Amino acid sequence: MSKTHTVAVQELVQKAIDEMVESGSERALQVAVYHRGVQVVDAVAGLADPATSRPMSSETPVYCYSVCKAAASTLMHRLAERGAFDYQTKVAEVWPEFGARGKALVSIRHVLNHTAGVPGIPLTTTIEDLCDWDKMCAAIADAELWWEPGTKIGYHAYTFGYIVGEIIRRVTGKPLSQVLIDELAAPLGVEKELYFGMPRAEHRRLAVLEDAPMPPNFQMPAMPPDLPMFKAAPMSLMPDAAFGNRTDTLAADIPAGGKTSARAIARMYAALLDEVDGVRLIPPARLREATTAPVSGVDEVFGMPTTWALGYSIGAPGQSSDTAFGVGGVGGSFAFGDSKTGVAFALTKNRLTSDFSASAQVIRLVEDAIAGKA
Repeated sequence: MSKTHTVAVQELVQKAIDEMVESGSERALQVAVYHRGVQVVDAVAGLADPATSRPMSSETPVYCYSVCKAAASTLMHRLAERGAFDYQTKVAEVWPEFGARGKALVSIRHVLNHTAGVPGIPLTTTIEDLCDWDKMCAAIADAELWWEPGTKIGYHAYTFGYIVGEIIRRVTGKPLSQVLIDELAAPLGVEKELYFGMPRAEHRRLAVLEDAPMPPNFQMPAMPPDLPMFKAAPMSLMPDAAFGNRTDTLAADIPAGGKTSARAIARMYAALLDEVDGVRLIPPARLREATTAPVSGVDEVFGMPTTWALGYSIGAPGQSSDTAFGVGGVGGSFAFGDSKTGVAFALTKNRLTSDFSASAQVIRLVEDAIAGKA
């Protein structure tokens, strides 16, 4: 991409997110875009902490929930490339206790593509329990299957992170947060921007989350009481701003979610697609295996159509590409890479909205600009 074109894309994105903040629909946003290994957008707008008027910056980490599942998945692919396991390895071979109650046939592939059949945590689970790694892993090891592994698909909202994280801990002998530093954050130069558990001394740098106000006369749509999502986790653990601003949840390894700047997670996707400043995270053949044989179906937990490859969902808001792979988070943040276009994209924000409309708008703008349509 030419320098002139790069400047134009940067200006388009900056204008779009400035307008979102000025309109009051968003409090603060970050957008980072790489194209074929080179950063072409680094845009920020708004206040990371309205109480102190601290502005959002490119370095500000944001707790953007499931966006960071992709970092856990990327760690798995790096370990698989090194021969620590393969995708057909049974989880119980690495973590014997997990094989209890009929789970002996659950493979690492099943976990990564959300077909493992272990989507639920006990309905008695508290936020304090989520922060207790050993307690959560013991509960998941004792869980019963919801379906035969590989036969159905359903989002493993909380369990994905603990299962992947415990596999990583068992094969490396290190806490997950340390493996994240060693394998991703340090090689990419984003040690201060990408975290699962975040040291308490660093919390002051985070963006402060807030819930988007409910529209006037908003009524929650009626949902049947036997909806499977109500059996997968207690409603008291539904992610919101209060959950994401707690010191204990910020400090704990809860790898179903994480803290990242847009720049850090976009850089990760860029280094999956291409070499970035001398770093390529996995070889092209490994990336193809991880992203090109997805599983689709109606989500057994949440009831909507879904498509997952190995640790990344397929597609992105505002476009229909089957070569885009990424993960979004509660509140509307989203990050992905596209193996066809060479685009690595991330939008993170601190106002938790109920959809991905901000991400969709900026993704369309970026892709049109890079394709020469803007």
